[in-house]
Formats: sequence, structure tokens, C-alpha cells
Amino acid sequence: MTREEIQTAIFELLKKAAPETDPSTLKPNENIREALNIDSFDALQFLVAINEKLGIDIPEEDYGKTATLGSLTDYLEKRSGK
Repeated sequence: MTREEIQTAIFELLKKAAPETDPSTLKPNENIREALNIDSFDALQFLVAINEKLGIDIPEEDYGKTATLGSLTDYLEKRSGK
């Protein structure tokens, strides 16, 4: 899976989690939850949706590695290569 495909999936799933936002405006180092005003429940649902769509499990201990668009994309890119 390419980096672009991963980001497209992220934007699609973020749009479902926060329909009133435009996730494509996120900067790589911006905190996703803060920038899109996503609460913890929706953030968890977003991570579950990533697992369902991409087949990549994100264990709870790795949640901190997925806070920004850049770190989440990097994380998923590395995990998809396994």
C-alpha cells in the first residue's frame, strides 16, 4: 500500500468520524484530535475503522505513535509492509 493510498484512507475515515471537518487540510505535524476537535470515543472508533479498512491493528500501547497525520501515516506505512 502506497503512502498516498494510506492518506486517502485516513482522510476518508476521518471525514466519517468528524463529518463537519475537512481532514485534507491537516498539516503533517498537527495533532489530529485537536485540529478536528475529535473526542476520545470518536478517536477510538477511527482507529478501529482503520483496522477494519486497512487490516492493520493498532495496539493500545501504540496510540501515542498515531497522534499526528505524519506519524499515523508513517506508522501505517511501516505496518502495511509486514
